[in-house]
Amino acid sequence: AGGPPSNGTTAAQTTVAGATGATTKRRVEDRGAFDKRLRFSVRQTESAYRYRDIVVKKQDGFTHILLSTKSSENNTLNPEVMKEIQGAMATAASDDSKLVLLSAVGSVFCCGLDFLSFIRRLTDDRKKESVRMSDSLRTFVNTFIQFKKPVVAAVNGPALGLGAAILPLCDIVWANEKAWFQTPLTYGQTPDACSSFTFPRIMGVASANELLLSGRKLTAQEACSKGLVSQVLWPGTFTQEVLRIKELVAVDAAVLQESKALVRDTSRGALEQANERECEALKRVWGSSQGTDSILQYLQRRTELY
Repeated sequence: AGGPPSNGTTAAQTTVAGATGATTKRRVEDRGAFDKRLRFSVRQTESAYRYRDIVVKKQDGFTHILLSTKSSENNTLNPEVMKEIQGAMATAASDDSKLVLLSAVGSVFCCGLDFLSFIRRLTDDRKKESVRMSDSLRTFVNTFIQFKKPVVAAVNGPALGLGAAILPLCDIVWANEKAWFQTPLTYGQTPDACSSFTFPRIMGVASANELLLSGRKLTAQEACSKGLVSQVLWPGTFTQEVLRIKELVAVDAAVLQESKALVRDTSRGALEQANERECEALKRVWGSSQGTDSILQYLQRRTELY
């Protein structure tokens, strides 16, 4: 009696080989999925470890930076928070992110500079602290001016002071219909984030002066009609609508950067000069007793702004 037919052996071997191959492939796929989850987990853990006042999520094709301040109230910006945002943007500039999405956790986008901690420091050493804050602000704003990849801002709620002034340095601004915008500069602060240059250019001198000098409050629709906001989104679907950023991510990275450069590069020098002038003016204002008094008055009246 001979062995089984050779074609039977071949069929069995093929079946075993096929099963083994499928198992191996499945293991590789499972391992790949596990590695992807692990890398994501490590990135999230690294983000939590590296940052206290922001959350950074490395998504597929873009970096999502969310303001979530623990060292200040209402996502206000102090030198420490600004440094964290700069660090996250520096990472996004050098990795494979095609763009940056800037948003916030909670119902407030950004209420400008952290005057509460600033006034305490000013009381201790007015000259030193006014220089420190103006230097921090200069570097922070220059980070946006010089950033080569597109920045999309998703404004989920109120944007005050620096929180509103920084928006023209972003490339696309989507706003929740419930958001509102105000630059309360009558309370101890001259324009910042190049708003003395960008606001008149965007909305005309008359409208810019009304906003910068009188502190007029703009609704999201008004901000959109004046060119400060690209589009107003419905509150109930705001988070889902922001996901349309994936359409931008689908565009070639080089095309995005070249397109931004064509729009932005002609005004970069003027923006840097405006930033320098504004920071020098703020240093003078913050270094004066009148400036300190104005900030105190602003803090006392701040509850009326919310």
